[in-house]
Amino acid sequence: MRSGRFSGFRIWLAALLLAAAGHAAASADRPLVFGVFPNMTAKQTVEIYRPLANALERHLQRRIVVYSARDFKTFVERTRQGEYDMLLTAPHLAWLARQDAGYRPLLKYVRPTQGLLVVKEASGFQTPDELRGRTIATADAIAVAVLAVQAELAADGLRHDTDYRTVDAGTHFNAAMQVLNGRADAAMLGMHPYLLLPPEVRQQLRVLAKTPPLSSLMYLTHPRLRDREATAIRQALLDFAATPEGAAFMQHGGYGGFAAVDGSELRAFRPYALRA
Repeated sequence: MRSGRFSGFRIWLAALLLAAAGHAAASADRPLVFGVFPNMTAKQTVEIYRPLANALERHLQRRIVVYSARDFKTFVERTRQGEYDMLLTAPHLAWLARQDAGYRPLLKYVRPTQGLLVVKEASGFQTPDELRGRTIATADAIAVAVLAVQAELAADGLRHDTDYRTVDAGTHFNAAMQVLNGRADAAMLGMHPYLLLPPEVRQQLRVLAKTPPLSSLMYLTHPRLRDREATAIRQALLDFAATPEGAAFMQHGGYGGFAAVDGSELRAFRPYALRA
């Protein structure tokens, strides 16, 4: 009788180990979902981040799929639902990701970003005050660059929806094109998306004002990824930055490489996050 019970235990244990092995294999076969902040068009996002995703695939031996969202609010909601295994997002939304879904910061880009107020190169605007009563295009109302530019304009006495109005263009590229096509008098852009604009677009724009430096985009991982997996992703990112392809990636976007994320940085963006 005792032998039968022991045999039954061994069968149960073997079944449990097989189930665990099957779960681990399924997890390894499942693509890693890389969610990229929608501050560019879908085409730009894929073109820019596919080389990084390819490098991660080689390092991690796991397929990487690059996803974004049609707008910022959708991206925030998908982040809250934990749809992304790995995340690249703005610092105020990184604070939200940590608060709402437990995402863990990995790295950020070294070079700070800034909010820019740009106008058409040929326009006669010389100071922000000349935009009173005018229309300003934005990538999205909750983009940190937009919130920062609006704060600077408010400090100078220009109130949103009172002294100027904004139109949501969806992306930084579209906001810039609103200016060039004459549908807006100015645009609020982030520094990095501005640098990634096609040269023929950027040379038709002029920077009218800048905000103080802001912490740049940050990489985070969902808590369902184990510490070992998060550490491997962090190392893969650092290894990519050390390659010629990674150096070209950093130079093209004006990112300056990777640096550690200080938790106090995220706390500083809480006021912006609460407006998202």
